[in-house]
Amino acid sequence: MDNKSTNGTGTSSCGWADLEAWVRRHVQRFIQGLLEDEVSGLLGRGKHERRAAVDAPAGYRNGYGKPRKLTLSCGTVELRRPRVRGIEARFESRLLPLFVKRTKQVSELLPELYLHGLALGDFELALRGLLGDGAALSASTIARLKQKWQGEYEAWSCRCLDEIEPVYLWVDGCSKGTA
Repeated sequence: MDNKSTNGTGTSSCGWADLEAWVRRHVQRFIQGLLEDEVSGLLGRGKHERRAAVDAPAGYRNGYGKPRKLTLSCGTVELRRPRVRGIEARFESRLLPLFVKRTKQVSELLPELYLHGLALGDFELALRGLLGDGAALSASTIARLKQKWQGEYEAWSCRCLDEIEPVYLWVDGCSKGTA
């Protein structure tokens, strides 16, 4: 008698080799669900529900925008922002603002990698390995960021220090005795 405690591979389970892709798929579904919930909260009703009363909040769902990639520290996922019509102001998601392609944590990681010696040409290859093939971080993107960082450094180095009162002074030097 052949008793098996498990059936064949199910869609919800994954193996060690597929773990990264499985996590990214679930993160993508989770964020997409949060976007749907945000629109439901704005409209005051679920996805396929009609307005309950005449004075209910105006507006209706109107499909989705073009797919766009969002780079997270766990990888890059593709999302589609729900579109909303018939409301007074333009719908702007708090979860996924317009023109944002990466999270704050990924943006903070980039200058650190550069400061630790990762060359501009190596960013794309290194980040593709860490964040997935869809990471929208090319050498030109890093060059633009480097130019921005340079501007921030120049502004920082030219700031006025007249208002600051130093607490202590550190002097490191060598004195040779002259006799």
